[in-house]
Amino acid sequence: MQADQFAFAMILSLFAGLSTGIGGLFLLLFKKTNAKLISIALGFSAGVMIYISFVEMLPEARNYLVESMGAERGEWWTLISFFIGIFIILIIDKFVPESFNPHEVKKMEDAEPFQKVENANWCNIRGDSQKVIRAGMLTALAVTIHNFPEGIATFIAASSDFSLGIAIAIAVAIHNIPEGIAVAVPVYCGTGSKKRAFAISLLSGLSEPFGALLAFLILGPFINDMVLGMIFAAVAGIMVFISLDELLPTAREFGEHHSSIAGLIVGMLIIGIGLLLVS
Repeated sequence: MQADQFAFAMILSLFAGLSTGIGGLFLLLFKKTNAKLISIALGFSAGVMIYISFVEMLPEARNYLVESMGAERGEWWTLISFFIGIFIILIIDKFVPESFNPHEVKKMEDAEPFQKVENANWCNIRGDSQKVIRAGMLTALAVTIHNFPEGIATFIAASSDFSLGIAIAIAVAIHNIPEGIAVAVPVYCGTGSKKRAFAISLLSGLSEPFGALLAFLILGPFINDMVLGMIFAAVAGIMVFISLDELLPTAREFGEHHSSIAGLIVGMLIIGIGLLLVS
């Protein structure tokens, strides 16, 4: 991989990861969540991911694998790799406690300091405020774990296809914003410090560029058409799972069903047109 390709892929992964800080920034700037806007944005992100997975990444994976393994084996390994990607993200979700899942809906208006509010909507952990801080830190850890494969996906796509890398980075960045809110809310509830909540939400996204760097160091020496095809298919599986299991359900929780579907369709349309224009 050339130095400029590596730098571009790392910058995109860093951009996508640190967008969790935008969620924390919302907590600093606004008192209320624009639920409809977030719903549309999450639907948009899901539309981009689903479209890219089925229209770009799976066909690309199939081409690589058929070229390197032959038609029949290549087709089978495209399918197997796709579901391996789904299995990987499913396992990650399995080991994250549901109460600290970063995709549980949390809003800025729920983030009143724990010490001042006995029965705030989210700050309902009874006892010491340290328990609330711990909840925020565990949510940050959950976001870190979730973001790791997304960093790999962004890096691999960006290092092989300029336009595809940008599209995936934008989709991942949009979907990271509510995760930043999910981290920032409990930290603010426990500490009363918006700056600390913002800082932790920002840092929780650093696992994406770390995942990208790890992908380069571990997978880099072994990259060939067969490995690249398997990675592309697995990444497609990861993005489809994230879209169907996390983005769309969360979008519906934030706003109306039609808002999330409108965002989904617009996301597919815009990324489709964008990829045609740059091809």
